[in-house]
Amino acid sequence: MLQTLSHTAPPMIDTRNEQKARSLVQRDDRRTAGEPFVTEPRISCRNVNVYYGDKIAINDVSIDIGANEVLAMIGPSGCGKSTFLRCLNRMNDTIDICRVDGQILLDDMDIYHKKIDVVPLRARVGMVFQKPNPFPKSIFDNVAYGPTIHGLSASKAELHAIVKTSLIKAGLWDEVKDRLDQPGTGLSGGQQQRLCIARAIAVGPEVILMDEPCSALDPIATATIEELISELKQQYTIVIVTHNMQQAARVSQRTAYFHLGDLLEVGQTDKVFTKPSHQLTEDYITGRFG
Repeated sequence: MLQTLSHTAPPMIDTRNEQKARSLVQRDDRRTAGEPFVTEPRISCRNVNVYYGDKIAINDVSIDIGANEVLAMIGPSGCGKSTFLRCLNRMNDTIDICRVDGQILLDDMDIYHKKIDVVPLRARVGMVFQKPNPFPKSIFDNVAYGPTIHGLSASKAELHAIVKTSLIKAGLWDEVKDRLDQPGTGLSGGQQQRLCIARAIAVGPEVILMDEPCSALDPIATATIEELISELKQQYTIVIVTHNMQQAARVSQRTAYFHLGDLLEVGQTDKVFTKPSHQLTEDYITGRFG
């Protein structure tokens, strides 16, 4: 049974007194403030740059993502957070004019090495997109698709076990167990998004990337997905892009703030929201722009 999460907003900053007590990194300083690195990273990124043609979209980003943590990436529209997220399983490879340089390690594996096969990589680093995108197949076949093409099941019984386990982990089994042969597209929006999460889980990933997974959902479905994230982090590393700062405060342990392609601050979520180190982080959180 999923537990109810608090939906309180993150504490706002008393800018009149806090600035007197601490020295903020100035707006024109583009270096990363805070604590971008961790002792036991699952993913390590160093000096990552992303270009669309001649235009730079991500500028010299270095950050670690720890095992079994939820990292939230926040920032105004067009700041590069979704572009950076797609670097983590090479989804940007599908864009002809996109070029990525720098180093991204999954454990000790350089995911941009020329010999890396992106198909197994994307099984290890799954993606859940902004809009639910179930296949035009049955609920069962949606979840079974990945294990089937990756050869993860040796028998029909084993495949059924994978599908059931994945739907249980996604908090959807009890709602669909009697209609697995019905189209996944017939589910509600929130159920479709959980089906997509089950589909990602089914291939045994180590990392789950979520690109604004609740932006198309109503508040009740959003709460369900957030509760699910809090449970999934026990088994998976999760990176979530969100425009909703309250959501970032509720679900994440660490938060990264992007601005115009630069990673300006990374730290424990409660610290980033209450005592940020960079002036632009404070400006964004307090609503001066966004």
